[in-house]
Amino acid sequence: MVWEDLVAGYAWADAADWETYTFSVVRGKTEEEVIRAFGGDPASSRAMTFAEAADEQADHIHADHALLRVVTVEKHVVAIEWGSHGSIPEIARLASSDGGEFFSVHHNVLAQHQVMHARDGRVDGMFDPSVVGDAAWMEPTPENPAWAAGIPFQLDTQGSESFALLERIMGVQVVPAWMDTALRTVPLTSPDALFSDLEAAWLP
Repeated sequence: MVWEDLVAGYAWADAADWETYTFSVVRGKTEEEVIRAFGGDPASSRAMTFAEAADEQADHIHADHALLRVVTVEKHVVAIEWGSHGSIPEIARLASSDGGEFFSVHHNVLAQHQVMHARDGRVDGMFDPSVVGDAAWMEPTPENPAWAAGIPFQLDTQGSESFALLERIMGVQVVPAWMDTALRTVPLTSPDALFSDLEAAWLP
């Protein structure tokens, strides 16, 4: 598909009012394996919509209460969060270990974006699309990884372009209807408790 048409199909991402989200797609793993890689227990599953999960997390605003929703699409597992576990490089490494592949799109309340790709337990690129337009003015000049070379990210369309890149690399279309669908949902262990060295977990 032509890149412009692929981006146009995700126009909803630029208009969405979700303050925070992370969509991760994993190839080569089961739902149970993905849940464990994110720090969840498959046995604790229940069905929730995105809004229900966000509301429950908001009710625990003074406690670390994160939820992960998953759905299987052919040979891929899609993980959806009102949170940021999928933006942590160590989780990308765990989820892509032993021949797997991982790609995540993250957006937070500060309007910052991140895209990240990992294969076989190694992160081979992560960056904030919002800096691409300013790259020529930065020292040293940042370079996109090979899998994102030549993509002219724009501030007003970085959401749709990020999801288009996810689809182009992973071959999975992200469907906005998943947000209103009750999907398998599990609580996640906080990164502080999940990793003995949190600083190292954030290193690419």
